[in-house]
Amino acid sequence: MVATTLTEDEVKIAAKILNKILETELAGVVRYTHYSLMIYGYNRIPIVDWLRKQASESLTHAQQAGELITGLGEHPSLSIGHLLETHNHDIGAILLESLEHEQEGLNAYRELLEHVKDKSVVLEEYARQMIHDEELHIMEVNKMLRKPGDIAAFKN
Repeated sequence: MVATTLTEDEVKIAAKILNKILETELAGVVRYTHYSLMIYGYNRIPIVDWLRKQASESLTHAQQAGELITGLGEHPSLSIGHLLETHNHDIGAILLESLEHEQEGLNAYRELLEHVKDKSVVLEEYARQMIHDEELHIMEVNKMLRKPGDIAAFKN
């Protein structure tokens, strides 16, 4: 028996959302690894390091989602989320693509939170923590997209 107050149908829906999260995070592993290979210029090393850390974090997030899926008695997806290849290797373009990817993940975590709120403490706290992390990532990428000296948030 799964320790949750979710109904059987709600478990299926939560697992579906978690599978979307799993696929999105796995796409992040590929995306950030690819981006790290495409960085050139004077600031390459710290940016490559940051991108590779993002890839590692995405893998950890994918593993967490997969563990929750199997903990609910469901099957984790073997698919990978949407991958965009623009062939634009400008750091700004890469960061804009990263921003879109982070927003996609944030939306999935918010969807999970709405579904499990007041029904599963574990899933609710997981969703809240991931929303926290994704919002911080979005803020960080937004700061990276600003020109030096600009304090106002970057607007796409």
